[in-house]
Amino acid sequence: MPRPHMLLVEDDPAIAELLQWHFAREDFDIAQTADGEEALLLAREKTPDIVLLDWMLETLSGLEVCRRLRRQPETANVPIIMLTARGEEEDRVRGLDTGADDYVTKPFSPRELVSRVNAVLRRVRPALAGEMLTYADVEMDLGSHKVKRAGETVPLGPTEFRLLKHFLEHPGWVFSRERLLDAVWGHDADIEARTVDVHIRRLRKAINTGDRADIIRTVRSAGYALDSGS
Repeated sequence: MPRPHMLLVEDDPAIAELLQWHFAREDFDIAQTADGEEALLLAREKTPDIVLLDWMLETLSGLEVCRRLRRQPETANVPIIMLTARGEEEDRVRGLDTGADDYVTKPFSPRELVSRVNAVLRRVRPALAGEMLTYADVEMDLGSHKVKRAGETVPLGPTEFRLLKHFLEHPGWVFSRERLLDAVWGHDADIEARTVDVHIRRLRKAINTGDRADIIRTVRSAGYALDSGS
């Protein structure tokens, strides 16, 4: 699953640092600038999945940046959330009329802002919001914690669920037992590497029932990979 790419345009260093920290924790790829003109350049270089845009910028106002982003075909439909100290209704309406999708007044709760960003992404690009992972005929709904293969529900234990989630996030990648231990059990887990083999067998048994192809490939002397073989 690709990491959501965020363009953060904020000229207050403390707020910018705070937001980068919170969204990095949510696995966002973040490009940050305090300059409106540079923001437009960054958006052209790599189209963002979402823009957090401060209203009050020194060079080019957030409203003007928003207008220009909406005029460019590549960013015309990119969600934009305005950040501002202006809380009056007239200002909110002005921001939304310019093309913003949402409006957050300062001071704000970073956790609430993360929730709002994820809500916008769920609405416009569900895969980027991390709600559904798919590969071949396997579907994992992270919201309901359910897995299906070819439309049929697959019951999984918590460890097998986390193991499959890691594979679905990196299809085709070969992971050693040690890397899987770190990713699924955590760096501090006092578990033998062979434990991975046990859970791989359980995962295979659960998702490869009937005549379904085995989509977990064993790579000799290297580890395991999610690979449909097609």
